[in-house]
Amino acid sequence: GREDGTFHRSLYLWMVPRGSLLCERRLQEHGVFDNFAAIAELPLLLFKMEPDLVSMEMPSAFREWSVHGDPCGVHLSARALMMLQGLYGLIPIIRGKGPNVTALYNMMVELRREMAHNEPQIPSKIDQLILIDRSIDLLTPLTTQLTYEGLIDQCFGIKNCVVKLPSSRLHQSGGSDGADVMLDQQQSAPVKPVLLTSADLLYQELRDANFSSVGPKLAAQAKQITKDFDERHLAKTVVEMKQFVQKLPRIQQAKQNLALHTSLAEALQEEVSAGLFGPALQVEQELLRGSIDCDKPSPFIEECLGRSAPLFTVLRLMCLQSVINNGLKTKVLEYYKREVVQTYGYEHMLTLDNLNKAGLLTAQLSKSNYATIRKTLRLIVDDVNELNPTDIAYVHSGYAPLSVRLARYVHSPGWRAITELLSMLPGPTLSETQQPNRHKRSDSTSATGDDAGPVVLIFFIGGCTYSEVAAFRFLSAKSHENGGPEYILATTSLVNSNNFLHSLSTDLLPQHTSHP
Repeated sequence: GREDGTFHRSLYLWMVPRGSLLCERRLQEHGVFDNFAAIAELPLLLFKMEPDLVSMEMPSAFREWSVHGDPCGVHLSARALMMLQGLYGLIPIIRGKGPNVTALYNMMVELRREMAHNEPQIPSKIDQLILIDRSIDLLTPLTTQLTYEGLIDQCFGIKNCVVKLPSSRLHQSGGSDGADVMLDQQQSAPVKPVLLTSADLLYQELRDANFSSVGPKLAAQAKQITKDFDERHLAKTVVEMKQFVQKLPRIQQAKQNLALHTSLAEALQEEVSAGLFGPALQVEQELLRGSIDCDKPSPFIEECLGRSAPLFTVLRLMCLQSVINNGLKTKVLEYYKREVVQTYGYEHMLTLDNLNKAGLLTAQLSKSNYATIRKTLRLIVDDVNELNPTDIAYVHSGYAPLSVRLARYVHSPGWRAITELLSMLPGPTLSETQQPNRHKRSDSTSATGDDAGPVVLIFFIGGCTYSEVAAFRFLSAKSHENGGPEYILATTSLVNSNNFLHSLSTDLLPQHTSHP
C-alpha cells in the first residue's frame, strides 16, 4: 500500500496464443502500453476436448487465410503439430491434400530445423499424420449434422464442450437449481450451461448415434435404471442391502443423466419438427444426390427469400448449390446476390464477397466434377441403417463426409489408386516422410505395438464438424475388429453450418457518431 492509503497494482498482459506487434502498437496509441509491468506470450495451442480429440479453438482460422490471405493460422497449426511431436515422437509418414498443406509442412520442417540438436528423442507413438485442408471439402460443413452431438451443435451451439440451453427446456432434468442459471445476453432469457463430455456415460453412448436412434437408446436406459433400482426389493440380508446402497449413487447419477438427455432430446425434436428444418434438409439431400438442376435458381431458395427465412439457412443452401456445381451460372449468382441484398439489407454485401473469396459462392469457371467424385468415393449411400450403422454415411443419413472417405482411402486402396480424383480437388497432394536424427523407433510395425493397428492423427486445417468426428470414431471402432487404423483428431476449431458461415460474415453496420 501507499502512504495515501491507495494500493499499487502491477498489470501483466498475456497474449494467447501468440504476441502481436499490431496489438502492442494499439496499446501505445492509446497510451497504456507503459502501464504493464510485462507483456508476454502464452502459447496455449491445443485444448483437450476428449481423449481422441483436441482443438486449437481458432474459429476465425479459415476466414483468415481463405478471405484475407493471412498465414498466421497455418503457422500456429505447424507449432501445434510440433508440440504434439515433442510429446509423442516424430511422426514418420505425412500425407495431405489442399491449398495450405505444403506451406504447413514446410513450416514444420523449418521449426524442426530451428530446434537443431534439441529435438526430443522419443519413440514414435503416432504412425501417420494426414493433413486435411477444409477447402477440399466445403460440402460437409454446409450439410446438416444428424448425429445427436452434431444436432445439438447445429441447433444450440457447443462451445468448449458446453451448451447453453433455455432453462425452461430442462425443467425435467432436476439440475436447474438456480445457481447455474444465467441470463443470455442476446435473448435476455434464463439459460443453463450443460457440460457435454464422455464423463457422462450415457452421453458417451448417445453422442455419435444418429438422432433417430436416440429415442430407443433412452428407453433402454430407462428400463435398465428401473431394473437396477428394483433390486432393493431382492435384498434380504444386511450384506445385500449394503451392496445395493453402494450402487445407489451410480443409479441416481444415471437417473439424472437420463432426465437431462430426455429433455435435451425433446428440445431437439421441437427444433427438427419446426420451421424449415425438414424441407431444407430434403432439398439439401436432393442437391447432394444430384437430382436438382444446379444451373437454375432453386424454387425452394426463392421461396425462402420470399418468406424472409433465416439468412444463414438461405446462404447455406446457396453455397451448397454453388460448391456442388463448381460455381453458379453468372445470371443465377447475380440473381441470388440481388435477392439477398434486397431481402436482408445492403449490410450483407461484404458477407457475399467473403463467401466468394472463400470459394463458397462463386461464378462457374469450369464444369463440375462432383458427379465423378460422388461416385468414386461413394459419397451417397442408399438405405442407410441408422439404428445399427454399417457405413459412415449414417452421420448425415445418406451422405458420407468427403474428408473422411478421402482419409480412409489413404490406407485402402491408397491415394495412388485415385490420383485422377485428387487432381480434381483444390491444392497440392502432399506425401512426405520424416526420419529421426538419432533415435530409432522401438518397433517396425506400429507405434502402439505389433497387435494394434496403426495410430493415425487427422489434422483439419480450417475446422471439422462433430459428424466427421463421429465418422472417424465409427471407423476406429471397426478397426478394432479388423486391425485397421485407429484415428485421433486435431483441428483448428469445431464447426457447424451456422458458426462456419458466421465466421465468414461481415456486417456493414452504420457508424454511430455523436453530434455536438
